[in-house]
Amino acid sequence: MSHAYKLFSYRAGSGEARSGIGVGEQAYDLHRCLKGRARLQDAESLLSVLNQWSHAAPILERLADKLSDGWAAATDQWPIQTTSFLPPLLYPNAVYCAGANYTDHVAEMERAFNLPHEGDPHRIGQPPWHFIKAARQSFIGHGADVPLPAYSKTVDWEAEVGVVIGRAAKDVAIKNAMDHVAGYTILNDLSARDHLRRLHAEPGSPFEYDWIGQKNFDHSCPIGPWIVPAGAIPDSKNLAIRLWVNEELMQDSNTSRMIFDYAEQIAHLSQRLTLFPGDIIATGTPAGVGLPRKRFLQPGDQVRIEVEHIGVLSHRMVAPQ
Repeated sequence: MSHAYKLFSYRAGSGEARSGIGVGEQAYDLHRCLKGRARLQDAESLLSVLNQWSHAAPILERLADKLSDGWAAATDQWPIQTTSFLPPLLYPNAVYCAGANYTDHVAEMERAFNLPHEGDPHRIGQPPWHFIKAARQSFIGHGADVPLPAYSKTVDWEAEVGVVIGRAAKDVAIKNAMDHVAGYTILNDLSARDHLRRLHAEPGSPFEYDWIGQKNFDHSCPIGPWIVPAGAIPDSKNLAIRLWVNEELMQDSNTSRMIFDYAEQIAHLSQRLTLFPGDIIATGTPAGVGLPRKRFLQPGDQVRIEVEHIGVLSHRMVAPQ
């Protein structure tokens, strides 16, 4: 039986970005482990590894087995919790974010805005709904200080599971969609709630909403700390997902409450755009966001997200820079 592993990017002592592999509680430099021992064209970045995923996956499984058996020298490993984590992928082609995709979150927003209950969108043939985040500007790694945007006073949290694409997908069927998944990660889709609508725009106008202002700002997507391969997750449709702010539990749900599952989202998006290796789909957030309770993130707030079988992503909010 293959040993579980996780893939990450980290900042080496020299300051450069490197790719890493974690087995158990130990971390290793992925490129050094594979150099001269595997027929991977490039393992210096995880994006390069994902571009070879069909070939790379079995190589990484064998490597994890060797590392678990003590194959690496003590000088070539370190405790994984001491790692200076970067975003796992530097940087993918796109990040697609699902909106209104948990039954409990939809219900809480309907109550907050006194909206009628729309019911299951499957019944009326309504497809999944996504927006896009800019990866390079929004990504920031596990354990980082995350500056609040100066233009917003109501920054909210949204714990999400991220699906990492490992094989290009174009017009794929739902039944085949999961064949294109390399693994899973965790992210926080930070949202500037006071910029949901454009200033002075007429209600109901097709130009009313501002998806750049609300969802895309520097460091708006803490992500990581690593990617867990899909095969290591027993049941991705049944994962506990929780978020704490300063040790106060805010979100406590399960991926079983998704409206459109991973496969449906992949299939739908692939009808619009080709999904490339390294692309990430943020699959929606459950109930417990700050907006309905009028509570928002402040400098000094500690945020922690835990997703079953994937890990823990944490970060600290700091004043605008």
